[in-house]
Amino acid sequence: MLDDYQDAARKCADWDSLQGKVELTFSHLPMDSVNTLATIADADIIVAMRERTRFDAGLLSKLPRLKLLITTGMVNAAIDLAAAARQGITVCGTRSISTPTPELTWGLLLALARHIPQEHQAIRTNGHWQGTVGVDLAGKTIGIVGLGRIGQVIARYAKAFQLEPLAWSPNLTNARCLDAGVTLAPSLEHLLETADVVSLHMVLSETTRHMIGANELRKMKPTALLINTSRGGLIDTEALVDALDAGTIGGAALDVFDAEPLPADHALRRSDRLITTPHIGYVSENNYRVYYGDALENIGAWLGGAPLRVLAGPV
Repeated sequence: MLDDYQDAARKCADWDSLQGKVELTFSHLPMDSVNTLATIADADIIVAMRERTRFDAGLLSKLPRLKLLITTGMVNAAIDLAAAARQGITVCGTRSISTPTPELTWGLLLALARHIPQEHQAIRTNGHWQGTVGVDLAGKTIGIVGLGRIGQVIARYAKAFQLEPLAWSPNLTNARCLDAGVTLAPSLEHLLETADVVSLHMVLSETTRHMIGANELRKMKPTALLINTSRGGLIDTEALVDALDAGTIGGAALDVFDAEPLPADHALRRSDRLITTPHIGYVSENNYRVYYGDALENIGAWLGGAPLRVLAGPV
């Protein structure tokens, strides 16, 4: 069991049901190039948390005992499914629930708009009272980049807070926007120029990597707020740091980063226009119970010769 940072996995499923069948090891440290292989070299079964560990062909070739690889969620771009298949490794996923990430996204927006972390810290450290002026959300426009499962929940939250939702993605249609009750932006440029809040909900790929770079940040309003709870690679980090330092956007809130855990000396740690959380969008009690409950079920099914939720690579 990899990347069990909170020591939560053993409490979220009935692992005792595998007693006598599987010997369990829970790893609470982040996997990296130094300790990954040493930790999993003798494993027959691995449960990976999201995309934290890259199981490419090179790593898989060093795991001759591995027979079952389980990822939390049903999509994991960090696993080379074709290489796993060639090696005879069964790869399975788990279900997930759709509310934790939107809830965190909205929490970050409220924290950013009303300067909640700064005011909390000011009271705790020196008793300072009311040092900032918050931004009203009602009547503003939120630009939702990616109107998938999470983006649609964000649109519903926006209406409850009296924000006008505007959405864009490369293949988004007007019909889908009408179904979700949002306005289709004619282009990403239009969305960035129009929105008071920009929230990213895109899958990371070669076409979306750094989709928000220096040019895109310059198109945003100087008061606009940028939120990313999807994937760190969607934003050019260096360009974002420059924009925050120059004050050309109002602020940003990030739950995801190019490098995770975020290095202690990373430039993002020093900006006072930025709120950060440690990739906790999916980290909730109910979601963990689904993740690890399904992982337990996957192991039992595989041991019984009928694996569940098998992920297949390209044909």
